[in-house]
Amino acid sequence: MFSATITHSNLSLDLLFEKGVWIKELKVLLIADLHLGKATHYRKAGIPIPETIHQLDFLTLKKLVNQFQPLQTYFLGDLFHSQWNEQWEYFLEFLKQFPKTCFHLIKGNHDILPEQNYQNTFLKIHSGPVTLGNLYLSHEPVEVAEEQLNICGHIHPGIYLKGRGKLSVRLPCYYWRNNTLVLPSFGNFTGLQLVERKEADRIWVIGKDRVFPLLSTGSIG
Repeated sequence: MFSATITHSNLSLDLLFEKGVWIKELKVLLIADLHLGKATHYRKAGIPIPETIHQLDFLTLKKLVNQFQPLQTYFLGDLFHSQWNEQWEYFLEFLKQFPKTCFHLIKGNHDILPEQNYQNTFLKIHSGPVTLGNLYLSHEPVEVAEEQLNICGHIHPGIYLKGRGKLSVRLPCYYWRNNTLVLPSFGNFTGLQLVERKEADRIWVIGKDRVFPLLSTGSIG
């Protein structure tokens, strides 16, 4: 699968088809908005969502960690969806197979588990943004200095593409406005928020088998 690469402050940021960012110079992997446990949360509310919907997320995360061998992996918020359920314990067991990677959580608005749940893990918990050189990692978009790049999640950006006739599709994307790069949601059970592109914005669409820049409003057919 093909990715796209952008640069900032002499760092290469690979925008992965799997909906994460790999920074090879730092050996850092960035992932936003897994929303693990959401299926169980819905089932408790009487909505029959199968737990297997999260399995693809685990398989993709395992693939990326094994492929890149990151020293640090940052979850940019909304790692877990709302209240505790057994999916949290499964996730912690899952991470134990990667002892050479340090996992960080920059807490988002859905990360509302009791503090003891976070303290009893080997996750490094950050209640606010983290700075890596000129990279400013956060959950929600924030204003940063001109020389910095804010990398965040929260929005679940997507783009609507229209083709010939009635052909149209909604696809996740990476979205750059000013000096903020918004990652697509890593979780498969999260939905999309369509972004309205302005002239100076840059968008990289996650297509069927690759990441490609959206050069104009264009077409898909």
